[in-house]
Amino acid sequence: MADYENPWTYMERTFDSSDVRDYFGFVYLITNLTNQRQYIGRKYFWQFRTPKGKKRKVKSESDWKKYYGSCPELKEDIERLGKQHFSRVILSLHKTKGKTNFEETRQHFIRGVLTESLDTGGPAYYNSN
Repeated sequence: MADYENPWTYMERTFDSSDVRDYFGFVYLITNLTNQRQYIGRKYFWQFRTPKGKKRKVKSESDWKKYYGSCPELKEDIERLGKQHFSRVILSLHKTKGKTNFEETRQHFIRGVLTESLDTGGPAYYNSN
């Protein structure tokens, strides 16, 4: 059982901190369950910050558990409809920043996120240029 709201799933099971291990980041798919519109993105498990008055960066877990993407339109729909109307699926896990970024871009092209439409004629993805 996950220790956070509306948990991410990976390979059809709940994903939590113990699953992060030595992965750097992940590529994900968020689906609006009311209209099937989707969003492809990437998120890093770790953040590196320099604390005030210190010289070295400190590694800590990012906000990945409560993250819902950087797209303003998607965030507005989540605020309006509620988190329970969105599924969050991890498509792939990656051990480096570069591989995470590459796979996100690859998924954008494979899935045609800028050109695909829903049956209603509206855009199939929240992703935009």
